[in-house]
Amino acid sequence: MIEAVGLTKRYGAKTAVYNLSFQVKPGLVTGFLGPNGSGKSTTMRMILGLDAPTAGHVTVNGRPYRQLPNAPRQVGALLDAKAIHGGRSAYNHLLCLAQLSGIPKRRVDEVLGVVGLQDVARKRSKGFSLGMGQRLGIAAALLGDPQVLLFDEPVNGLDPEGILWIRNLMKKLASEGRTVFVSSHLMSEMALTADHLIVIGRGQLLADMSVKDFIAHNSADFARVRTPDTEPEQRDKLSAALTEAGGHVRPEPDGALRVTGLPLPRISDLAHEADVRLWELSPHSASLEEAYMRMTQGAVDYRSTEDQRAGLHAQPPVGYAAPPGAVPGAWPPPQGAAPAGYPPPGPGMIPGQANPYAAPPQVPQAPPQGAPGWQPPQAPQQPPATQQPPAPQQSRPAPDGAGAPAAPTKHDSEDAR
Repeated sequence: MIEAVGLTKRYGAKTAVYNLSFQVKPGLVTGFLGPNGSGKSTTMRMILGLDAPTAGHVTVNGRPYRQLPNAPRQVGALLDAKAIHGGRSAYNHLLCLAQLSGIPKRRVDEVLGVVGLQDVARKRSKGFSLGMGQRLGIAAALLGDPQVLLFDEPVNGLDPEGILWIRNLMKKLASEGRTVFVSSHLMSEMALTADHLIVIGRGQLLADMSVKDFIAHNSADFARVRTPDTEPEQRDKLSAALTEAGGHVRPEPDGALRVTGLPLPRISDLAHEADVRLWELSPHSASLEEAYMRMTQGAVDYRSTEDQRAGLHAQPPVGYAAPPGAVPGAWPPPQGAAPAGYPPPGPGMIPGQANPYAAPPQVPQAPPQGAPGWQPPQAPQQPPATQQPPAPQQSRPAPDGAGAPAAPTKHDSEDAR
């Protein structure tokens, strides 16, 4: 079991963790949640004795981590999957850890098989992908067959098969009576994996309860109601009836209604009394992500804003007219399927771009004589009589007989005489 009492950590003027108290009990997968910068990694480092708390204390199985005899045999942790010497193979990396902790050599092959790295055990870890490095870090945490395990973002870089594997692995470890403490930003994974949640924000405890209770306390269930789309007057009629009965009605972007404060049977009865046909009447329960966002919305330090792209787009050339089917005001033409009117792309061209080698547009032909709009052709203007054509430039013979010599001009012949 992990127990923190009044845990506080300050870095100069910044307080990363403040008066944090909680228990991580065996037999459960306990999720550790919080926004970026909330102090989750700092808390895990203090549990493992890597950082000394400014105030308070934290114990593992009743003792501080540094006082545990042969701690790697009792506590396994994955905090940074990249904390590996790149020149060592996966096998040698685990072998070094095993020899330092008095773990039998055969255990190295066992954990390599558990994480699925037995085929690359002799390869240097610097060539591992992010997911392979994550598996190697998990193998290091399992090396001593510990009773307490800490994982910081264990699914980072794993493929779907790897995510399913680590999810089942953590559940299996907890079912064996071990203490499993896992930090993650993936709410969907926590909803499927964790049994209990500890949520912190800005270094302070926000929640310490089961996943089911957390969702129930931080979300409001609602009913989704839809009337025929072709009859908007029925939606307005139902909305008025539900509001009069004490419900709270909010329109959805797709035309449906979100109703809170009334159970589904009551909504159905009100619709029947108002003679309104329903196309949909379904309950909706909030997800862990929705409950988490609702609780931590006031403890987020880093908020994104909308991207203001004004002035960043290239302007269309003067006289440009969008072809039929193009998005109005879109320039340059989007990549992908070219709108109607664009020539087909040639070899090596990006679809959707105009072909620079396409034939020039044909000049419209003049109407035949006698047709409406016909005008007699105008004679070309002659240059003034005084204007003389420019004198031709003198040609010089090519050097070294590279070409035939030019014929002498009149002036050259007179000079020769």
